[in-house]
Amino acid sequence: MRLCSIASGSSGNCIYVGSDATHLLVDVGISGKKTETGLNSLGLSAGDLDGILITHEHADHISGLGVLARKYEIPIYATAGTIDAIRSTKGLGSIDEDLFCEVKADKKLVIKDLTVNPMRISHDAAEPVAYRIGYGSKKVGICTDLGVYNDYTVECLRGMDAVLIEANHDVNMLQVGPYPYYLKQRILGDRGHLSNENSGRLLSRILHDKLQAIILGHLSKENNLPELAYEAVRMEITMGDNPYNANDFRMQVAERSEVSQVINIA
Repeated sequence: MRLCSIASGSSGNCIYVGSDATHLLVDVGISGKKTETGLNSLGLSAGDLDGILITHEHADHISGLGVLARKYEIPIYATAGTIDAIRSTKGLGSIDEDLFCEVKADKKLVIKDLTVNPMRISHDAAEPVAYRIGYGSKKVGICTDLGVYNDYTVECLRGMDAVLIEANHDVNMLQVGPYPYYLKQRILGDRGHLSNENSGRLLSRILHDKLQAIILGHLSKENNLPELAYEAVRMEITMGDNPYNANDFRMQVAERSEVSQVINIA
């Protein structure tokens, strides 16, 4: 099983998860051309895709969806609320209704040899979800765009072999930065985005001996720095109420526009 970030950040998100037989994208918020280039670097083409899992309808998660789905007739998996919002999004062009496949939070679905478990998240979108994807006994979690986490979030992400978790902003950079007040309040709110510190606190609650890799994703271009996110999350893990040190885990920060190191889950 493989996990790889093709693009991650406030300007566009696209994550690959797959087995030898099944290939999925979680979101396609970059151009079709960039998505195909990223897949090519993994030895794949968009024609190999068995599905696109959409977390929610914001542009940085669906901007390339119309082109890719039309060209290759790829099934699109999303909640009913997200599907309705996609239908009314201008600029995507027409998408064949037969390509939409409705998913529900906490209801498992099977795509060839992969199992997909959507989970609820708190974000200012129609009906957003994060995804856990399994192959046999191996599981990965992809969880971004959540303003807060709770015991449900923690329970859903327990036992993962690898996780991609949002570390969106540094609170101080956001507060003193150029964003208007209403936007700062939105990002800091319960339906906004996780700060570096909260990302580290969430991770501290789901760490376990067999966690093979952590990817920090969806960093804000204006309100964060990769090295700041990395160090802040490591500090929370090392200083937090858990038995681990940050050095116990393999951690990387997903690049905004470059394919990340591939995580091969043994």
